[in-house]
Amino acid sequence: MRNSKQHRPFCNYLISLLLNHYNCRVIQQIHAQAITKKSQSHKLINTLLRHYALSDSPQQALSFFKHLHRKKPFSFDSFVLSFIVKSSANLQDSRTGSQLHCVITKSGFGIHVYVQTALMNMYVDCGWLGDAHKVFDEMPQRNCVSWNVMITGFVKWGDVSKARELFDSMPDKNVVSWTGIIDGYTRMNRADEALCLFRRMVDEGIKPSELTMLVVFPSVWNKRCLELCQCFHTYTEKSGFSVSDIRVSNSLIAVYAKCGNVEGASKVFECISDEQKNVVSWTSIISCYATYGMVKEAVENFNKMENMGFKPNRVTFLCIINACSHGGLVDEGLHFFRKMVYEWGIVPDIKHYGCLVDMLGRAGRLDEAENIAMNIPTNMISVVIWRTLLGACSFHGNAEMGERVTRRIMEMESGYAGDYVLLSNIFVDVGRFTDSERVRGVMDMRNALKVPGFSSV
Repeated sequence: MRNSKQHRPFCNYLISLLLNHYNCRVIQQIHAQAITKKSQSHKLINTLLRHYALSDSPQQALSFFKHLHRKKPFSFDSFVLSFIVKSSANLQDSRTGSQLHCVITKSGFGIHVYVQTALMNMYVDCGWLGDAHKVFDEMPQRNCVSWNVMITGFVKWGDVSKARELFDSMPDKNVVSWTGIIDGYTRMNRADEALCLFRRMVDEGIKPSELTMLVVFPSVWNKRCLELCQCFHTYTEKSGFSVSDIRVSNSLIAVYAKCGNVEGASKVFECISDEQKNVVSWTSIISCYATYGMVKEAVENFNKMENMGFKPNRVTFLCIINACSHGGLVDEGLHFFRKMVYEWGIVPDIKHYGCLVDMLGRAGRLDEAENIAMNIPTNMISVVIWRTLLGACSFHGNAEMGERVTRRIMEMESGYAGDYVLLSNIFVDVGRFTDSERVRGVMDMRNALKVPGFSSV
């Protein structure tokens, strides 16, 4: 009765519902109907498994799979198995992934390229590169995806030399392969190799994708070469990337900013249509102006952004507060901080607090800076905040606060000689020579470490 022809229309109806819904709640409702009708259609169950795996609840896919496997042998297809393995990868559940590997091997699906590639991807996500490489070595057939999973896996975990070895031995490289290896060198701050590979890629007739441009841009700005930046800008325009992908335009703003060319960054920003601009576009140009002390322009663009209905994020606020800090606009900086917290409901992180302490410290408003430092949530507190305040105490010659701040620093980290030296110098500046010697004595007694100097001579 369960598998009779009269149940097929109902199963097909449930399958059609599944094909149009990836919401976990809807999938569970369809699953419940299948159980109620005692349907054991292999097609329906495989479709359920696949949709659970693709939903935002991969644990459901694994639980359902384990239930079916324990109950009795069930005929899974290779595509469903690859999705189940992906669920394990999404959860970074290496133990279940290894068990799935055994089930797959026993079921005879170990030779299927899609399943093997999914296994490799799972091992890579869990950091088990040795197991991933073993699956790769045992594959009777490999496709570009298989090669790319291994290359990007080694890149992800920082082994760019092994990634390059695989890349060089890859018979047919595609844009994903080139992008992956370029990304590896970019991540390792090896800009020359990344740029060399990009040129080679273009010379060999492989057209870069938008993602390729995004991974090579950090290497461009690491060179701090305006001419190189302009060359890449021209290339992106000729290739249509800056028009088709807002991420490329946003990255170009950052590249020009890193190269010190505010005018170039502004022109890229102005060329983006208002409809295409997003919060990253606005944040990038505000950050550019903030970096080069153009406070007026930073504030104007922040206000324009709000007026156009964009919601600033925590990075946007960090940039604008930083701009106010370097421009000496303390009250404006405090205004933006309050706006972030009370108008936009954004919880400050340690960078926002650090920026506030630095801003108030620069302006000599040390009591306010100390009050903020003392009221930072305990789960965020950092010795860097107190060192920032100690630097402000040194600049403004506040020995009493400097001593209090140093005690705070010592409670967190007592082994850095620079803290003792700074407090000792503060005492010297205000004529408290005995206290200066005392601090030096404590430093020697605690064997505080000095950061070694470096000379290029």
